[in-house]
Amino acid sequence: MEKNSVRAFMEYSEDKFTKRIIYKKGETTAFVLNFLPGQALPTHKHPGTEVYLYVIAGSGTIIIDGNETRVSEKDLIHVDSEEEMSFKNNGSEPVSLYVVLSKIPNEQYAKNI
Repeated sequence: MEKNSVRAFMEYSEDKFTKRIIYKKGETTAFVLNFLPGQALPTHKHPGTEVYLYVIAGSGTIIIDGNETRVSEKDLIHVDSEEEMSFKNNGSEPVSLYVVLSKIPNEQYAKNI
């Protein structure tokens, strides 16, 4: 068993959003994405991977296949492997998202940035 506190992975940077890996087990990884106001996650896909997001803190906009949806604290989001996604913190408070990738498409997805 491993026990972690999500709070320990809520690290923000003035330069750009951060990604902090919590677990990397087999083909699954879990991490926290952290955004200060105005920061964004570029549009991308996760081929062959299901993505599950939980809004830990804050609110922002998730864009799936060009469709914008406002999300806020305690919302759960599932993104299909073929859907194109991005996220932007267009609010005034920091945002943290807990993310689980059910299968790591390649090692690049399981590194801190």
